[in-house]
Amino acid sequence: MRASSYFWRTTQQQEIDYIEEREDNLFAYEFKWNVKAKVMIPKTYIRAYPQSDTKIITPENMEEFLL
Repeated sequence: MRASSYFWRTTQQQEIDYIEEREDNLFAYEFKWNVKAKVMIPKTYIRAYPQSDTKIITPENMEEFLL
């Protein structure tokens, strides 16, 4: 599978850890190893890229992400 990968950050330090662009679609992933941590995809990103598929990746769903 071919994909372009990116990192996204605003001047206010909001960020997305990993973005893939494949087949003209965006997939945004935020990685958190502490399952108790409160995590959100920044609203700034969601407003800028409303068509993007977003997902929080934790140790509990890492295998699904890797497959």
